[in-house]
Formats: sequence, C-alpha cells, structure tokens
Amino acid sequence: MVVLQLSGPAPVNLQAKFSILELAHGSRKHLTTLSSFSLPSLFISNSQQPRHPISSFPPVNESVAAIVFGDGSESRLYPLTKRRSEGAIPIGAKYRIVDAVISNCINSNINKIYALTQYNSTSLNSHLSRAYTGLGLGKDGFVEVIAAYQSLEDQGWFQGTADAIRRCLWVLEEYQVSEFLVLPGHHLYRMDYQKLVDAHRRSQADITIAALNSTRDQDPGFGTLKVNSLNEVAEFHVKSEREPMIVPSVQGVQASNDNSYRKLSSMGIYLVNRDVMTKLLNEYFPQANEFGTEVIPGAISTGMKVQAYAFDGYWEDMRSIAAFYEANMECIKGLNMGYNFYDKDAPLYTTPRYLPPTTITGAVITDSVVGDGCILNRCKIKGTVVGMRTTIGEKAIIEDSVIMGSDIYQKDYIQKSGKEGMAIPIGIGEDTHIKKAIIDKNARIGRNVMVCTI
Repeated sequence: MVVLQLSGPAPVNLQAKFSILELAHGSRKHLTTLSSFSLPSLFISNSQQPRHPISSFPPVNESVAAIVFGDGSESRLYPLTKRRSEGAIPIGAKYRIVDAVISNCINSNINKIYALTQYNSTSLNSHLSRAYTGLGLGKDGFVEVIAAYQSLEDQGWFQGTADAIRRCLWVLEEYQVSEFLVLPGHHLYRMDYQKLVDAHRRSQADITIAALNSTRDQDPGFGTLKVNSLNEVAEFHVKSEREPMIVPSVQGVQASNDNSYRKLSSMGIYLVNRDVMTKLLNEYFPQANEFGTEVIPGAISTGMKVQAYAFDGYWEDMRSIAAFYEANMECIKGLNMGYNFYDKDAPLYTTPRYLPPTTITGAVITDSVVGDGCILNRCKIKGTVVGMRTTIGEKAIIEDSVIMGSDIYQKDYIQKSGKEGMAIPIGIGEDTHIKKAIIDKNARIGRNVMVCTI
C-alpha cells in the first residue's frame, strides 16, 4: 500500500517542545489540599447498599463530564500526522476521527465535553470549534478546547495525560459533576456511555475501565486486565518496550479463591469519581505523567475498587496505517461490517460545510463512497472513499484507495512543461492510475501519473 504525503517541514520529534497555545483569559486557581482519609473506609465497602444509590444521581448530562484527548503518537499514523494530530485525520469522506468520540458523548446525553490538545493541534482545535459550537448541546452543554499552555506555576508543556488533567482541574471542576469520563480521541467505535456510567454506579466502583471482551494486539500503552467473576480488576498488565509490568490489586488478593478469571484488553477509557480523580492526581501520585500506565496501576495497588466494563462492539484504535486504511475500506463494504456511518439512531456529527452536490460527468463508480462537492469527469472509480471537493480528470482510474479530498477549489490550470516547470492544481489529473493508496488532503497529482502498490 502506498501513502502519498505532500512535502513539508521535517517531522517533529516526540521529545521536542510543543507549540505555544495559550488559554484565553483567566488565572489559575489554586487547588485545595484535601484532608487525609482512610483507604478502607473510602474505597472498600462490604455493605450491600450503594454508597450513592443509583436513583440519587442526576442525569448524566448534569453529573458526568468527558475529557477527550485528541493527540496520539506521531509514529503510529505518520506521515498522516505530519501536520495534524491523530484525532484530526479525515475519515469516511467527510468526517474526522475525533467525531466518533464526540458523537458518542452527544448520543449518550453527555454534553459537558473538554478536549485537551497539544501535539499538532491547530487542525483539531479549528475543527472542534467549528463543528460543535451551538450544536444544540442544551443550556449548559459545550465542547471546550483546552490547549497546552504555560503559566507561572507550570513552565513546561503537558507531560502526559495525567499531567494534563492535573493542570486543568481548575477548569474541569467548574461544574459539580460526579464523574469524569476520560476518552482517547483517535479511536473509531460506537458506545453508549450511559450504560458504562450505570454499571459503574451499580458496582459502587471508584474507577471503571472499559475493555474489549477479548484480548487483542493493540496499543501497548492501554494494557490487559485480569478480572474475576464480579468484573473486579485483579491484575493490570502494562506492556512496555522492555518487560511487561504486572500490578496486583487488593481485590486480586481477596478473590484468590475465585478461579473464574478472564483477560480483557483495555480500551483506554476510564470513568473516575470526581473526588477520586482529585486525590489520585494531587495527593497519591502528584508526579505521575500518564493516566493509563501510572495512575490506574497505582490506584489498583492502593486498594481502590476498580471495575471492568466489557464491550463487544466494533472498535479500532488506529494502531497503524494499515488499520486506518481498513477502517475506511470497511465503510463501503456494507452496513454490517466495521463502523456504521449510517446509524440513524446514533448519528455521526461533524462540521456543517454547506457544499454543493457532487458533479458526475460520464464517470463509472462502483462500490464507493463519495463526499460532497466533488467534480468527477469521465473517470473510473472502484472500491474507493472519495473525500470532499475532490476533482478527478478524464480517463483517470482510482481503485481501492482513500482520497481525502481538498479544503478549497482551484481554477483549471493547464499543466506546463519545459524550463518553466509545472503548475498542477489540487486534484487528480487526466489518465492517472491510483490503486490501493492513501492520498492526503490537497494533494496535487498531474496527468499520466501511476500511484500503485508494488
């Protein structure tokens, strides 16, 4: 498979400093140190009565706030992440990957959504601001972007997910919610988070981890859970480049007589009680940088009640270019395969663009998805996802590919040759053949070009 990327600046090193994105107005509030507490009385209860009965909780739109991370490692989907974060990568002809997670929140009646961004976040910040402003999230609903920032108290950038949440608690605690829902913003799946919240509250858990019903090869940072018959997390395995780390929990010791253990793959989704989140980040692990690999194992080791919530639907963590390609290809194979972009009961939201219908002139199109505002001239398209504003010239052949489209329309320049060089407009030129490739946005491909796998 070929990935065609526009030329541009050199890749950014993961260890490099990130661009400055200041928070608008407001000073940092000092976090209040909470009084000491007894672990057994707070986290472990033998009572059959819930500490907070389900009926006493207000609806999730009042009691749960989502924290979405749109940033991912640049190495997994590079070069598609050369100029954008993983959550901002186009998918399915008109969407961005982050739309799936934000739409899950909206469809689950969670309307307080904070997006914490840092790495290559310009495109993502712009998309979130345009797509979800005034979407109808209710009186107190919002999607608020909190970009990485420096202050007098914190001179460095976000060092990881835990560090980012800790430094933004003064914003996150603005509303008196009961739980925080921590979500990676670069995964493709559909989940009703209300069921996760209900399971969390019924089990009287301090933390609930969403996990796949079976283990699979995935992002090593999420880890593997070993759970007992009560869905209590007995062990947490975090894969690393060296050796796996195994963290036993108090529940694991107490449940040693229970032989019905099973292993689940963590999805990197965590529902955490508000007071527990504050204590973990500010008191127990004030130096921890990563939520999944440091804070969660630490919480288990201290004896907090950590539950697993099994999920058996479609889920893709975009762990590679091949996975991203297959996720796009599955959307044209049928409604029962992969992610369903056509679910009327749980719609996928994105930026309203008000583009004209696609113009098709003598083109032959089979088994494909075509976005709005395309201009297709006497070409052949088969098994392809064609993004918005794509222009394809006559006699061009596109097969089994992902064309991300364009941000603008250009005039029909005439291809030049010789010493003057070439002026090639955005789009795909005449007599060009593209097969099993990913063409990034705003790519310029002239006439008589061959882009195919070897």
